[in-house]
This record gives sequence, C-alpha cells and structure tokens, in this order.
Amino acid sequence: MALAGLLLFGFLVFLFSPSSNAVSTVAQHSQHPLSPPTTPFQKAPSGKRPPPPVVHYHMNNLTTTPDPVSNQENVLILTPLSRFYQGYWDNLLALSYPHSLISLGFITPKTREGNAATAALQAAIAQTQNGPEDKRFASISILRQDFDPPISSQDEAERHKKENQKARRSAMSRARNSLLFTTIGPYTSWVLWLDADIVESRPSLIQDLTAYDKPVIVPNCFQRYKNEKGQWDVRPYDYNSWQDSQTAADLAKKMAADDILMEGYGDIATYRTLMAKTADTSEGRDEKSIIPLDGVGGTALLVKAEVHRDGAMFPPFAFYHLMETEGFAKMARRLGWSCWGLPNYFVSFRTSTMSTETAKLLTNVLQVYHYNE
Repeated sequence: MALAGLLLFGFLVFLFSPSSNAVSTVAQHSQHPLSPPTTPFQKAPSGKRPPPPVVHYHMNNLTTTPDPVSNQENVLILTPLSRFYQGYWDNLLALSYPHSLISLGFITPKTREGNAATAALQAAIAQTQNGPEDKRFASISILRQDFDPPISSQDEAERHKKENQKARRSAMSRARNSLLFTTIGPYTSWVLWLDADIVESRPSLIQDLTAYDKPVIVPNCFQRYKNEKGQWDVRPYDYNSWQDSQTAADLAKKMAADDILMEGYGDIATYRTLMAKTADTSEGRDEKSIIPLDGVGGTALLVKAEVHRDGAMFPPFAFYHLMETEGFAKMARRLGWSCWGLPNYFVSFRTSTMSTETAKLLTNVLQVYHYNE
C-alpha cells in the first residue's frame, strides 16, 4: 500500500506540474519589458505545440516613486523621429539612469527622409547594443508609420506655418498614439516623451523630473541660434506649456467644434501665461521652481504610465479646441490628473540651421502674447 501511494503521488505531481520549459517560458515573458509577448511558440520535437503560457501581472505592485533608481522602476523613452541627429543619440547615451531600466521606442515616417533616419538609427542602435553592457538599453522598438505625413518637408519654417498646424499635429498625435499603445509594457512605470531634436539635457534628467513625483511634468525648452549680430544666443522654443486665460476660454466659446486654439501666432491672442516666457535665465535662478499647467509641450514630457493606462492619449482631433500634447494635458486633467512645469529647468533643442533672415521672419511669425493677471 505504501508503494502504491508513493507511485500515485508521483503520478499526480508529474500530471499537474508544468514542464521546466513552460516555466522558463513564462518567466522569460513575464520579465520582458514589452507586452504582450511577441515570441512565436515553437513546436516540440514531437511535432505538437505545447500550450501557450498564461502570464500574471500584478499591477498593484508597480510603483512610481521619487526614487525610481532604488525601486528599480522601468522607464520607456518614446520618440517620433523623422530625422536622426547624432546629438540626440549621444544625449541619450549620456543619461545616468541605469540603461538596464530604460526601453526605447521610435516611430518613423514612410518617406525618403524617414528611410534615411531609420537607417542611421539602426546603425547607432547596433553600435550601442553590441558595446559596453552598461550602455545597452533593456529593449528597443522601431515602428514605421502606416499613413503618409501631411507635409513633405521637415524644415523648421515649413513646420511652423500656421496653415500646416492642424494637419501636422493630427498626424503627430496618431504617431504618438501608435507608438505608445504598441510599446508600453506591464512593468513600465514612467513614460518620457523626448523629441528627436533634443540634443542637450542633464544626464540626471530622468531622476530630476521623477523627484517631483508628479503625474505629468515638463521642463522648459530653449534653442541656441545666431542673433542679428551673428552672436550665439538662446530663445524659447516650446510654446505649448501654458496656464489658461479667460480670453482663451472666451475665444473657444465662439469657435466651431473642429477649430483649435494655437499658441505662438500673433493673430490669435489668447493671453495665456506661457511657461517659455516666464523663465529666469540668470545664473542664480531657482531651477526647482514649479508651476501648475493647463497645457503641456512634448519636447521633454514625463508622464506616469498609469496616466496613459487610465486613457490619457494624444487626440488627433479637436478636443476642447486642443490637439496633440495640449489636448493630452486637457484629457489628463479631465481624468483627475494634474500637470506641472519647471520654468527654470532647461533642455535644449538642436541648434537652428536657418539663415538669420529666416530666423528673424520666424520670430516675427511666432509673436507671442504674454498674459499676466
């Protein structure tokens, strides 16, 4: 009887215990930064395919804290990329946040420029991922857009033309949403949206922003350029981070449902308080100064992943007369999340390559009204 009982126990253990291969497969997928698992299930030597694993993710255990390094929190850096700049990649490599906790995601357009950008990006990735281990990233995904861009040129002057803004920003929203929904994983704690033109930030950028423990936070973005005297200077670049005004609210009431309010154009005086215009550029400025925002820009935008999981995305349509990153801020606020800005903490957009005459024209076009109560 004892022998029979032992054999029965052994049979039951064999019958109900998963195979070592299945266990390792589950562990491998559950630890991977991306979800759902995309590795195809291989057939067993017998020709039969084993049952696919069931993976459990305990989302309540996911943290977003002011000390993400100690808590091993995964950061997903997402970049819509139409041109590849080596300065952008070098700036990424210089980030002091552990690269083993960073996943990268890119989306590139199906254009000649997009093809060149993708090729250059892949070359940079190959060099990095085959280099020193401490410089390698946890995972990297590259998407190609499944729709045509609304404007053929990515030149600054063309991109900022008022008549191009609605179509351009709608396409940007679609690209951002495709990238976000495809790459966010069950272990993603933070999402950092970083423009492909950002070539200068502190190595501690991620730690600096997460330290505030805010759902949505954005630094100020400036650009280096040559002024009329031929001297290097800096100017505000991202005008999409702002505090709303009654004037803008009144303008919105008179608009058609599909019309959008845009910042940076002299014939639309919203009198919003623009974070770009409140910056203190002095040496002794308070870089930790923080203000609440109603709209945010996307040049360097840090978002707690749960904000996106709650449904905050980038509307490619007029949402309360806002689109893309400004529409995202409105959506996040409607979901109960707050948005914040750091007016005296800067990241730098790539150096302007425009001629002095074109730069002067663009500055006149982007005549910004600054409203103070």
